[in-house]
Amino acid sequence: MPRLLVLSASTRTASNGRPFARWITDTARAHAGFQVEFTDLGELALPLLDEPEYASTGIYHHQHTRDWSAVAGAADAFVFVMPMYNGGFTAPLKNALDHLYAEWKGKPVGLVSYTAGPTGGTPAVEMILPVLGNLGLKPADRRIAVPAIHEHVAGGAFTAPEGLADELGALLDELAKRTVSETVEAE
Repeated sequence: MPRLLVLSASTRTASNGRPFARWITDTARAHAGFQVEFTDLGELALPLLDEPEYASTGIYHHQHTRDWSAVAGAADAFVFVMPMYNGGFTAPLKNALDHLYAEWKGKPVGLVSYTAGPTGGTPAVEMILPVLGNLGLKPADRRIAVPAIHEHVAGGAFTAPEGLADELGALLDELAKRTVSETVEAE
């Protein structure tokens, strides 16, 4: 069964994105198309890129990079749950991407954005697409954007607005299809 990594890209200690990302993780597990893992960039706590070698060499001197490489490298597909800060994607997400290289190549990624405002983080998604392309990640055609995230989180739990579970199901279906397709092409 393909492995899906759901990555919560906020590092704020009080983040509405964390309950949202956990809801996505639970929904993905119920989807049954993947073996699902969850990683929180706040808990991962990667320092700013501090490797002496280029990531493309695959030579990682620091244990935190080797650990991150093992987590990302084991995944066959990803869902990035990403907030928008000041019109863009987060520095911790860029840092996490920059730490690795081969671990991303050819793998599908679903982009789920959110914000307190009305855009749902769509500008952040548009901004990250060239970075993902340079790393060889294959963004799904379907994207999810949730505006006014604070209206859906109470008591540390996320309550999905109407239709969101169906949108996520369609994204997971696309990722599953792309994962199978990428596996067949690699063989």
